[in-house]
Amino acid sequence: MPDRIANADTHQDTLDPAATLYLDTLDPAAALYFGEVMHARLKPMGHRFSYRVMSLLIDLDRLNEADRQSVLFAVNRAALYSFCEADHGKRDGSTLRAYAQNCAVQHGINLAGGRVWLLCYPRQLGFTFNPLSVYFCYRAGGELALMIYEVRNTFGNIHAYVLPVKPGELSVAGVRQQQQKLFYVSPFIEMAMRYHFRVSPPGERLKLRILATDRENPLLAATFNGRRRDLTTAALLALQPQYRLGDRQTRRL
Repeated sequence: MPDRIANADTHQDTLDPAATLYLDTLDPAAALYFGEVMHARLKPMGHRFSYRVMSLLIDLDRLNEADRQSVLFAVNRAALYSFCEADHGKRDGSTLRAYAQNCAVQHGINLAGGRVWLLCYPRQLGFTFNPLSVYFCYRAGGELALMIYEVRNTFGNIHAYVLPVKPGELSVAGVRQQQQKLFYVSPFIEMAMRYHFRVSPPGERLKLRILATDRENPLLAATFNGRRRDLTTAALLALQPQYRLGDRQTRRL
C-alpha cells in the first residue's frame, strides 16, 4: 500500500479545461462535490480508512447568490446546511474575499476582477469540522494564480499555507506544490515533515491529494475524489447518512 499511494502522482489525469479559466461549468455561486476521503498512515505500521463526504465549493464574490440557491442552505445565517465566513480566514469579521486578496498582495499577486472559490465542508445544524479548506484564486484573465491551504488543528486553531502557482506547477496532472510543515496539527502527526500537494482544480470532478514525508520516506497520505452536483434543495434532501460533512478521524492516524 505505501508504494501505491506514494507513487500516485505518476498517474496522468486529464485536467478539466475549466480549471485554467473561470470555472465556466460552475456558473452557480455554489456547488456540491460528493466523493470519498481516504486517510493512510504508511509507517511504522500501515493503517488506512475511507469514508464518503459532501464538500461545498463557493464563490466568495457571490455569497448573496449562494444564499438563495436552496431553502435548506444559507450563508452567514442559520439553516439546515450553511456556510459561515467566521469559520475561516482571520475570523476577525472581515470578508473572506478581502482575506484572500490580502494574502495575494503579500506575494505580489493582483486578484482584482478574478474569482476566488473556497472548498470546504458546510455546517450542518450549525456544526462542522474542517481539517483542510482550500482556496482557488484566479486572476482577471482566468489564470489560477494562488492556492491557500487552510489547516485546522484539533484545538480549533487555523494556519494558512499561501502558495503562489509558479511556472511548471500547473499541468494536465493538476497543481503540484510543496511546503514545509509549520503548524502543529495533533500529537499523532510529527512536526518534522514536508507536505506535497496535488490538486485538480474544480470542474466536473475535483481531486485533492496530500502526501506528508519525513526525512526518509512518505509518512501520511490523504486524498479526496469528488464529483460535482448542483447545490439544490433536491440534492440536499437526497443526502444519505453515509455522507459526512467533516470528521475528526484524522486524529487517529
